[in-house]
Amino acid sequence: MEKINQIIEELDLEANLPLDEIPKIDLYMDQVIQLFENKFAESKRNDDEKILTKTMINNYAKGKLIFPIKNKKYSKEHLILISLIYQLKGALSINDIKTTLDGINKRIIKEDIDLDSFYNSYLNLTAQNVSDFKEEMTRRGLEVKEEIAEGQEDTSPYLERVLMISSLVHMSNLYRKAAEKLVDGIMIDKEGKRQRS
Repeated sequence: MEKINQIIEELDLEANLPLDEIPKIDLYMDQVIQLFENKFAESKRNDDEKILTKTMINNYAKGKLIFPIKNKKYSKEHLILISLIYQLKGALSINDIKTTLDGINKRIIKEDIDLDSFYNSYLNLTAQNVSDFKEEMTRRGLEVKEEIAEGQEDTSPYLERVLMISSLVHMSNLYRKAAEKLVDGIMIDKEGKRQRS
């Protein structure tokens, strides 16, 4: 696939909300939305797509994906959680995200977590993921080209693209299923602890 590098560039894979760009003061909802829109604007598929809306934030609060806000303002900890939710919602259900982040929310409330350190670890892993992804996309593009050359005399860029899409979606599904299994493990651990108490 000759356009792999162009596609990778257009994805804005490095988009993230680093700690040094999170304001030290608490923000109102409109300010939170503006921060996320500015930070992730280039990663939108089209201009109509919304990165974050009032409804989304309210749903996160109602669904207890984030701990309660105070005085209609969102703290640095809320912004970190919203950033995690933004990434997780691409593959996990809201219930799975709640399960995943429940322990972090509880630790934040108890002040029993170094959230900055945890979030920096997350950012470090995402940077490595981007690097791995770029290499994998190039390799997969070559594999698709080889595969289609072996099986199709009359190849077309369209068929090559369909194979690449199918391969990427399959790989995405494998990663999503593995993540869901890990979420299920969190639920099993919680149930075991409830039964013991």
